[in-house]
Amino acid sequence: QVQLVESGGGLVQTGGSLRLSCAASGGTFSSYAMGWFRQAPGKEREVVATISRSGGSTYYADSVKGRFIISRDNAKNAIYLQMNSLKPEDTAVYYCAATARYYATIITQNYDYWGQGTQVTVSS
Repeated sequence: QVQLVESGGGLVQTGGSLRLSCAASGGTFSSYAMGWFRQAPGKEREVVATISRSGGSTYYADSVKGRFIISRDNAKNAIYLQMNSLKPEDTAVYYCAATARYYATIITQNYDYWGQGTQVTVSS
């Protein structure tokens, strides 16, 4: 059983930056591909970025490509999401998730463990 805890959310102005962290415990962290997802009010949860077990392969949604960077530190059992040039449409609850599948996936249902989420609000 893997437990995930997100942190780093908050209120930021348009154009600002935030760095989200996700701390994992209870499993062999390097055995899991990881992802960041977000859910805005009234919308479905959507993938933001994913990262492979080793960190050597990443994926970004078109809406965040060039602005967000996903990374992981297997020695610290953590993943991160550096968010730059934030826009009001980035406002959402951000979740980290872990999948035991070998390859990172963009499909929400393929993730086995989820954190409780952290709120990101971007003011215009």
